[in-house]
Amino acid sequence: MKRDFISYIHSMEVLASLTRVGNWEKVPLQNSLGRVLAEDIIASENSPSAPTSSLDGYAIKAKDQKLQGLRVLNIDNPAGSDIDIELNDGEAIKTFTGSIMPKGSDTLIPVENVGEVGGRLYIDKPVPIGYGVRPVGEVYKKGDTIIPRGTEIGYIEIGVLASLNITSVRVFQRPRVAILSTGSEILEVGEERTNPAQIRSSNNYTIEAMVRKHGGEPIQLGIVKDDRDSILEALENSITSGAEFIVTTGGVSVGDYDFVTDVVEKLGFKKLFHGVRIKPGQHILLATNGYQILLSLPGFAYSSTVTAILYLLPLIRGYLGQEFQTPTIKAFLKEKLYRRAKNKTEFVACNLQYENGNIFAGFEGKKVGTSAILTNMLNSASLVVLPEQGRDLEIGEVVDVIVV
Repeated sequence: MKRDFISYIHSMEVLASLTRVGNWEKVPLQNSLGRVLAEDIIASENSPSAPTSSLDGYAIKAKDQKLQGLRVLNIDNPAGSDIDIELNDGEAIKTFTGSIMPKGSDTLIPVENVGEVGGRLYIDKPVPIGYGVRPVGEVYKKGDTIIPRGTEIGYIEIGVLASLNITSVRVFQRPRVAILSTGSEILEVGEERTNPAQIRSSNNYTIEAMVRKHGGEPIQLGIVKDDRDSILEALENSITSGAEFIVTTGGVSVGDYDFVTDVVEKLGFKKLFHGVRIKPGQHILLATNGYQILLSLPGFAYSSTVTAILYLLPLIRGYLGQEFQTPTIKAFLKEKLYRRAKNKTEFVACNLQYENGNIFAGFEGKKVGTSAILTNMLNSASLVVLPEQGRDLEIGEVVDVIVV
């Protein structure tokens, strides 16, 4: 039976309609690295909360710099002290980095700009009013959104959260992704090959690493042979695993041993589409049973990796409260790019180079061949996007590139 293939844009619209934000949990600050914030972090106070010195020197009134000498008060003002004194005209107080500025002062003159003799301060090099003073709210003001919801927490975020006295944070729960590879020709890593038709498993490892890197929790279900009963049992296990997303590779084409589609329907999943006008990965299948999303990807390694980037990562991002859309940048072509598929959106592995402030996409070392060449994605490869109704592109033309 002939299938109607939908466009890439249509398939992404369908995918977006399924995207849902997951639940949140609270974790200690020390355990939050790599997690995604489920709340806006809003400042509860100003930082700094009072005018503060940004260097070592003397707190003065700027207008007093015209005097022949200022009286240095015999008062210590180290960082951390809460000085309660008001500076009068013609006076100065030695003040250190991080100290609160005394009341009445408006300027911090550095030690290298002055000389102190007999309790009098002589200014060699004047400074403008406000010099050396950190104003109230310089870092942030009360009510400011410091870190928005959907941000992945890195070491800088942890430092800022600590400075806000936040000991635990709300983060999105990691989406669970069950991963299953199908194919009687596939061997597990470390398993002995008995004939040249056998190949090593890579898809399940690639996708597991991708899920882990992008904030998900992979559930590795291994490899299943190409027969209907084995695939049925494996998919039943993936359903009961509690995973929000189920990803299979292989078995979704139109061959005699491609049983995934039949099994998916038998298990009560509703097919949303099966076939997209893209290269690689045209036989991709998306289905749902109402509470789980099943994504069936092609078996060739390059093809399954590219389609996982295009379809699985947006689902994970959406679940984590992040931007659903696959991020792209603009780049100039370093080489002519020939289309290999008509009436399909193509995704071509490329290398990005930065030259004189511009980004260029080149194809050095990229092999032209089948969708099995996963090595084309080595060396931090990215994907040039060629629109469905496109043409061959010349050197210097601007293209959209998905940064992997």
